[in-house]
Amino acid sequence: MNRISVTAVALRRLSVGFALQLGAIVVFGSWFGEVVAQKLVDPNSVAPQYRADAEKRRAEQIKLIECSKKADGAKVVRRDRASYIAECLDK
Repeated sequence: MNRISVTAVALRRLSVGFALQLGAIVVFGSWFGEVVAQKLVDPNSVAPQYRADAEKRRAEQIKLIECSKKADGAKVVRRDRASYIAECLDK
């Protein structure tokens, strides 16, 4: 009986430790998710026949970044952020 309770306590400690580590990974992963977001397209690094499309994509990306910064500056709540950015992109 004593041996079972020691094993149960050890198992519980391992599972709590695992849960804490997994939680830390999720939190840090969400912070660094924005850092590794999509890179800006470099029109000079693509084949000449695709350069015009790459320039359009880069312009879209820059406008999206500017709208995201405006949303940050306006302190838009997370649930309204998508609609705010969509309206900004339409202007």
